[in-house]
Amino acid sequence: MSTTAPVEDLTVDHEVVDTTLSSRSRILRAIAYAVLGLISLVWLGTAVDGGTAHLVFDGHTVGLPAKATVIVVGIVILAIAAWQGVRGFGRRATPWAAGIAFLLFMVAFFSWVSTQGTNPAIDVVGLLQNSIALSVPLILGALAGVMCERSGVINVAIEGQMLAGAWAAALVGSVAVTWVGLFGALAAGAFMGVLLALFSIRYLVNQVVLGVVLNVLAAGLTGFLFDAFMANDSEKFNQPGVLGEIDIPLLHSIPIIGPLFFEANIVVYLTYILIFGVDVALFRTRWGLRTRAIGEHPKAADTVGIKVLALRYRNVLIGSAIAGLGGAYFTIGSVGGFAKGITSGNGFIALAAVIFGRWSPRGATAAALLFGFAIALQNNLSINTHAIPSYLLAMLPYVATIIAVAGLVGKVRAPAADGEPYVKQ
Repeated sequence: MSTTAPVEDLTVDHEVVDTTLSSRSRILRAIAYAVLGLISLVWLGTAVDGGTAHLVFDGHTVGLPAKATVIVVGIVILAIAAWQGVRGFGRRATPWAAGIAFLLFMVAFFSWVSTQGTNPAIDVVGLLQNSIALSVPLILGALAGVMCERSGVINVAIEGQMLAGAWAAALVGSVAVTWVGLFGALAAGAFMGVLLALFSIRYLVNQVVLGVVLNVLAAGLTGFLFDAFMANDSEKFNQPGVLGEIDIPLLHSIPIIGPLFFEANIVVYLTYILIFGVDVALFRTRWGLRTRAIGEHPKAADTVGIKVLALRYRNVLIGSAIAGLGGAYFTIGSVGGFAKGITSGNGFIALAAVIFGRWSPRGATAAALLFGFAIALQNNLSINTHAIPSYLLAMLPYVATIIAVAGLVGKVRAPAADGEPYVKQ
């Protein structure tokens, strides 16, 4: 009788099974909440002399007494911090507590901005629309990272894959029609994935170093091709146009929700599908079970007949193609043309979202939305207030990324075989 373990036993569930956080994590979170509460109560409460904060929701303005709002918010957040420090929130309640504390702090912060800025009204729905738009390439890049790293291959080359996809989408969309550029982006991302898979899986090159090299390759190659073709004849090779907005019938008419989620181009809707599809496939299908197995115990997976190397090749190519699609959003999804370095480091932020999201599609998506919100907030504040120096505003998205990964994630563990080459015996 065979003693080989079934495939179902090969993976390790990374979800924390404790009903409450560890003592150290509980205290660190309590400190974080307390800092937000003190900022609201002391700094913002002192900075706001009075007046009314104007927040705009889908054309309707809501007026809040600014000083009273920031004081009440500060007290509520401090109460959350006290509960967190004394009792702690359960595993299911922890994300809700963090979300509520963050939302309350943003209400206080917007109340302060509204009284300080040149434009007294803060368009909240507009800010959230910009956040989602800026998050789309981050989400796609993060999903690519999850696909690769759950398979045991570190993907530091997300930036290069997105940059190649952006260039290919602009070129193909220019010589054909705009929407065909999506296929060019998928192909370019997959091509970068071939290089990543070939050198990391077959030739066992250090995957982190390889990712850095591929990023440099993509930057140099797209820059050279831009100068060689697009810059000399931009009308023919670099005017792909922009994908048109598609309004979903009935859904786009829902107040607030409709403009946020159902008035967008096809890349955004494909992103919705991919978030759901990757999450379900990874945790509810045989393919997902095998993918997690080769990312945790490739040797054990091999003993039960799973073709480890073939599955890694396939998943890296699929993930890289998704990253290429994220690159298309920078060109045919928004500005309608390619420029050198157009991805502006978003691939590295997407990689941070993978870590912050604990290698989960849902977690990575939430992290990407947070980083997208930080970028949108920086853009909004640079217009609405001069109370914060411009260089600090420019740093905001990257500071948020560093704080999130270094300070808020806590101790996390990547898939056990992530970055470890597998040689079939």
